[in-house]
Amino acid sequence: MLLEVCVNSAVSAVEAQKGGADRVELCENLHDGGTTPSAGSIRFARQNLHIKLFVMIRPRGGDFLYSPDEFGIMKHDIAMARELGADGVVFGILMPDGTIDVERMKILIDLARPMDVTCHRAFDMTADPFQAMEDLIRLGVDRILTSGQQPTAPQGELLIRDLVNRAAGRIIIMPGSGVKEHNIERLVETTGVREVHIHLEKQEPSGMQYKQASVYMGKPGAREFEHTVTDWEKIGKTRALFPG
Repeated sequence: MLLEVCVNSAVSAVEAQKGGADRVELCENLHDGGTTPSAGSIRFARQNLHIKLFVMIRPRGGDFLYSPDEFGIMKHDIAMARELGADGVVFGILMPDGTIDVERMKILIDLARPMDVTCHRAFDMTADPFQAMEDLIRLGVDRILTSGQQPTAPQGELLIRDLVNRAAGRIIIMPGSGVKEHNIERLVETTGVREVHIHLEKQEPSGMQYKQASVYMGKPGAREFEHTVTDWEKIGKTRALFPG
């Protein structure tokens, strides 16, 4: 079983590797579903990882209908990821009617090669997942990250199973969202997948001695004096469920 770990920083990527991850998906702003990480983060991760490094290509949170300017940014970010040594990129673009934007996806795929290409959970926002899958197969996309068009992959396990069966090996179906140590075995058994996308984290306390309690860098009430990091011990426990 291949374990891809979604990480919120280059430091978390190293922690995921420590826990036994096979691959990381490097993102920033996971509270928005993940956006493109900085060049410095990609470079640091590449220099400190011996496992595969996939990079999220997403210029903002929200929907997957992108303006010409945002599309231009995605092209530049894909070129940057390739130049910095990424093994793969992760992106998705939709049309207003909920279909895959085949024309612009092809441009990005051609630009990305020879890196791997994953269509992320933009897939879960499509109107017809089976048609979307066929479009992505024709485009030559390597894998689809999906929660089965539900809030979590365990909730969407029946659609994920159907996608795996319909794909018949033509594209990798990789479940993600809400996949944890306690439910991953059932999900794998039910769906028949061979790759799984997980995000296991912990809160790291701040080393600050002086703590200004009246100012927030994010939303009011946010926990300013701790930050999220990948929990390598939880990754290790999950890895142990699928030895070899």
